[in-house]
Amino acid sequence: MQERLNRIIKQLRLALLMFQYNLKIIFANKFIYFLLGAVVFFGIITIIDLLNPESYFNEGNVYNLLLFPGLLIIFYPSAFGIQNDVDTRMIEVLFGIPDYRYKIWLVRLVMIFIVVYIFMVFLGYFSTLALIPIPVFEFSFQLMFPIFFLGSVGFMLSTVVRNGNGTAAIMIIIGLAFWILGGILEENEWNIFLNPYDFPDFLNEAMWQEMLFYNRLYLFIGTILSVLAGIYKLQNREKFI
Repeated sequence: MQERLNRIIKQLRLALLMFQYNLKIIFANKFIYFLLGAVVFFGIITIIDLLNPESYFNEGNVYNLLLFPGLLIIFYPSAFGIQNDVDTRMIEVLFGIPDYRYKIWLVRLVMIFIVVYIFMVFLGYFSTLALIPIPVFEFSFQLMFPIFFLGSVGFMLSTVVRNGNGTAAIMIIIGLAFWILGGILEENEWNIFLNPYDFPDFLNEAMWQEMLFYNRLYLFIGTILSVLAGIYKLQNREKFI
C-alpha cells in the first residue's frame, strides 16, 4: 500500500513538473506583453466609459468589451507555440518519441484554453464590480466559443507556416476578414462574433435561440476540425526540424 502511494505521489510530482515546464514554453517571451496589453486595453476602455456620463452599459456591450482581450490573450500561445518549441530545441525531443508530440500539443491546447478561461472569469468579475452585474461563468463560457475557434485556427496555421511572425500576420488578416464579414452578416449563425446578449428586435425568442445554438455548434465543430488538422500536419517531421 505504501509503495503504491509513493508511486502515485511520484507520478503527480512528475505531472506537475511537466505542467510547469510546458507552461514556461507556451507562455514564454512575449506573452507578458499580450497579457498586459489585454489588461491595459480593458482598463482604458472601462475608465473612458465610466467617465462618460452618456455611456450606457448592458450585457451586450460588456460581452463585446471582453471579447477583444480574450482574443489578444490566446493570440500569442496559439500562433507562436511551434516557434517556441523550435527556439527551445524542444521540437527535436517531441519528434524523437513516436506519437508523443500529439499528446503534448493536445495537453498544451487544453492548458491554453484553461488559462484563457480563468483570465476571462477574472475580467468578468472585474466587470461586475466596475460596470454592471453579469453572470460571470455564463459569460466566460459564451466567450470561449469564438476565442477557442480562432485560437485553434491559429494553432493549425502555425503547423503550416511554422513561423510565429508569419502565423501572426495571417491571423490578423483572417481576424479582420471575420470582423468585416461579421458586420455584413450581422445577426446570422455564420457570424463568429455573434453576440448572444444582443437580442435583435426583428427576431422572436425561439428563432434567436435556434440561431445561437447553430452558431455555437459551428464554432465548436470548427475548433475540433482545426485542432485535428493541426495535429495531422505535425506528421511532417522534416518540415519542422
